[in-house]
Amino acid sequence: MEHNVYIYIFIMAGVSYLIRVLPLTLIRKEIKNRTIRSFLFYVPYVTLAVMTFPAILESTNSVWSGLLALIIGIVLAWCGKSLFQVAVFSCLAVFILELFL
Repeated sequence: MEHNVYIYIFIMAGVSYLIRVLPLTLIRKEIKNRTIRSFLFYVPYVTLAVMTFPAILESTNSVWSGLLALIIGIVLAWCGKSLFQVAVFSCLAVFILELFL
């Protein structure tokens, strides 16, 4: 059984390495296609959103308090408030809502 674990780790390391190295070796010239460039531009933002969104909703005792904090955070960020203000008001919203639920 222990022997199989090392094989699995080796395969996962190889796949991770190939995913990172193949684009560097296969694509040598500048990408001029606007669609592909815009897709590659938004990949980090989408990845961050996909990892963060479920954590916001599941990090509190109630999904409703997480949802309220998310809505308050979006509104404050849209209005141009600083990251500190967004974090403080979102945490206060969760704290107050958790007191009453």
